[in-house]
Amino acid sequence: MGSIQKFRKRNPNIFQKWSILLAGAIIIILLLFLGIGLLTGAKTTYKLYSSTIQNFTTQIDGEAFIHLFEMENRKFADAHPEGSKLPSISTLSFQLLTNVKPHDLRSLLGREIPGLSSYNSEIVIAGEGTDYTTLPVESEAPVDVVQKDREAKDAEQDEQESEEEKEPQEGMTDPKVFIYHTHNRESFLPHLPDNTPAAEAFHGEVNITLVGKRLAETLERNGIGSSVDFTDMSAVLKDKNMEYHQSYDAARTVVESAIAETKTFTYFFDLHRDSLPRDVTTVEIDGKNYARTIFVIGAEHSQYEKNLKLATELHERLEKEFPGLSRGVITKKGSGVDGVYNQDLDPNASLIEFGGVENNLDELYRSAEAVGEVFSEYYWQAEEVSENE
Repeated sequence: MGSIQKFRKRNPNIFQKWSILLAGAIIIILLLFLGIGLLTGAKTTYKLYSSTIQNFTTQIDGEAFIHLFEMENRKFADAHPEGSKLPSISTLSFQLLTNVKPHDLRSLLGREIPGLSSYNSEIVIAGEGTDYTTLPVESEAPVDVVQKDREAKDAEQDEQESEEEKEPQEGMTDPKVFIYHTHNRESFLPHLPDNTPAAEAFHGEVNITLVGKRLAETLERNGIGSSVDFTDMSAVLKDKNMEYHQSYDAARTVVESAIAETKTFTYFFDLHRDSLPRDVTTVEIDGKNYARTIFVIGAEHSQYEKNLKLATELHERLEKEFPGLSRGVITKKGSGVDGVYNQDLDPNASLIEFGGVENNLDELYRSAEAVGEVFSEYYWQAEEVSENE
């Protein structure tokens, strides 16, 4: 005992530091046991479930998890974005307690500035040129504007050539792919009267449904039975006195009916067109222009990771076969966005943006055929694996 007192007198600073560390360790252990006791002894309604943990951890940047993985496997060091550093304990604590990310002002200002919350998106895979300034912009307009009669030009010949050149393959499967269009009247400025404002690029016939039709033709040429829905969602909204932002509610009934009536559907694609300009939504591949695509996954349902898996696989295959065609994969949630997009109805559901308001049908048809070819390859490989299991 005397030796300890002598050491304490000779090294007061060191002894004080060790005392603080020891006291801190004891407190942490006590809190740990207290927490375990609360979790194991609490009533069912107070226990933590996977969805709770998921919502809690989404406040932490993905880079932090890569650093944690690296502690167990050094190979994860190669996965760090350039310049990435392990966030400090204070930064992590601040994010968890406030839901605010210091380097991302959207997490703070999105609650305060009207409209900014619509950018509550996370870039899961960034294609070429994709960042937070080039995220998809959803079309928004009063239903009366969407339903306004407009002339169209340079579309009939394209569609006629489509019907003459594309013939379905014999031995078609049962209907496997259901293609629909929540914003079915989304159209394209090159096929509308000159000086049409981008915010009014809607048409009853020359619209995104033509892209859905071309996609289905490509799938059927590869032996995959497909069905295209041509429901005029804006008419449904008007009949039910609903607003344009409720389009996904109107489309949900259509998808549910398709599932109930046709038991063989295994994939569901909701096709849209972006509102961004041509320089963002167009790419040249082998001397031809294509309308670029981007996959949008709603992250506000518990099983969205399954939808994300399909979108990721299709993006990677597109990038391999048609480099630059896909702008990437994003998830969306939060105020100002739907956040589900009816993808909770099936794990193989996805929303795909085809091109933008300034793309023409030639470019869009090329992209639809490219996506159709890539998906067909994916589908038949998945079927082969399933049969061998």
